[in-house]
Amino acid sequence: MNNNLKNDLLIRTALSQPTERPPVWMMRQAGRFMKEYWEIKNKYSFLEMCKTPEIAADVTMLPIDLLGVDAAILFSDILVTPEAMGGDLSFEQGVGPRFSNPVRNLQDAENLNVDCLDKLQYVADAIKVIQQRLDGKVPLIGFAGAPFTILSYLVEGASSKDFKRTKTLLNNEPELAHYILQKIADVTIGYLNMQVEAGVNALQLFDSWALALSWNDYQEFGHKYNKYILDNINRKDIPVISFCKGSSVFAPIMAEAKPDVVSVDWNADLLNIKKSLPAGMAVQGNLDPFVLYADKPVIKKKILDLFERMRGEDGFIFNLGHGIMPDIPFDNVKYAVEVIKDFRY
Repeated sequence: MNNNLKNDLLIRTALSQPTERPPVWMMRQAGRFMKEYWEIKNKYSFLEMCKTPEIAADVTMLPIDLLGVDAAILFSDILVTPEAMGGDLSFEQGVGPRFSNPVRNLQDAENLNVDCLDKLQYVADAIKVIQQRLDGKVPLIGFAGAPFTILSYLVEGASSKDFKRTKTLLNNEPELAHYILQKIADVTIGYLNMQVEAGVNALQLFDSWALALSWNDYQEFGHKYNKYILDNINRKDIPVISFCKGSSVFAPIMAEAKPDVVSVDWNADLLNIKKSLPAGMAVQGNLDPFVLYADKPVIKKKILDLFERMRGEDGFIFNLGHGIMPDIPFDNVKYAVEVIKDFRY
């Protein structure tokens, strides 16, 4: 599968094989901190960009061409799955995603359609276009949102600061929460398998809002479904990365789902997390993205400090603890990538 990759550093590292340096890619690497992104975004709505394979490919390629990172990640959004299930999704400038028909009761949950993969065909089409453009230069990472995170958007109807409605649902109507989560998980399995079929080289599961949950609730409403997904996707030759905000706390539970890589937020010491995981499980992370606002000597020092800490460890993918913020200077991101690519163990 990966024999045709000219740069398979990410794949080898994800499988904990020895490499000459850590590979680098960054969450939200094709995004709003690039003027080239805005040149495209100013012509199309966000969903048009996601749903038009040629445009999704254009955006996916930006960090490959402009930053020289070691992996591409599909330009899409975690909310395309709930939209395909029947969520009425829109993105408002300065507000973010909204569902005008939130899921608040059993009838709403029953209306969620699990037989919806045909509505996501545009993602498979985009993957094929991107792979043609990449021509084996670097691996392509596909992804999906994890069930709890998707549930929170559907129930809240938008982003939330406190997840009050979601947590009230988990506490008062756990059976209803499980019913919705199971539907989301089943769709997610089909969706990720479709991406594998279309040609991605790796997958990442984003549980962006897991940090909202207590330890017990994460086990019951988060981990259980993430494990179910990882158990049922076609993982042959396809490394799977598991990310959540909260991984510094939840890493021991995340490891039970048997991902190839645990992606760690910036609150933990990465080496301590690595040593706590089963042998042969890689880590990804975990520079605080705010470091990229700093002066270049500071950026270099923080990256090299992390690399020194991880020296001698196989299975370390450099990434941020979360995504790049829109107003981080492009020049700083490019500099960070150069520092990483110059490094040798």
